[in-house]
Amino acid sequence: MSELIEKVQSQVMTIDRETPEFGVGDLVRVHVKVREGEKERIQVFAGIVIAKKGRGLQATFTVRRISYGEGIERVFPLYSPFIAQIEVERKGEPKRAKLYYLRKRKGKEAMTV
Repeated sequence: MSELIEKVQSQVMTIDRETPEFGVGDLVRVHVKVREGEKERIQVFAGIVIAKKGRGLQATFTVRRISYGEGIERVFPLYSPFIAQIEVERKGEPKRAKLYYLRKRKGKEAMTV
């Protein structure tokens, strides 16, 4: 059964768009398709990747940004059809696999890795 699941996952992952190589600590811009009624538009969510989790089709990544003094985190499935594009703006050099400590920081220090 697991061989069948792996075969289906590999086919879906190759059909999907190309995902750039990015890691924890990188500053990314995620272009998300937003549907409002019958219209569809693209909204950009930019921030630091603080976690990557899972593999295959279940892979997700968490992006954190500061907006009007509040920290906002959003979890994206890596192979979601709602993600139009992922751009890597800046590479980070983290010393940990998960950057949850950024939640306690404020201002500019919350955005530097």
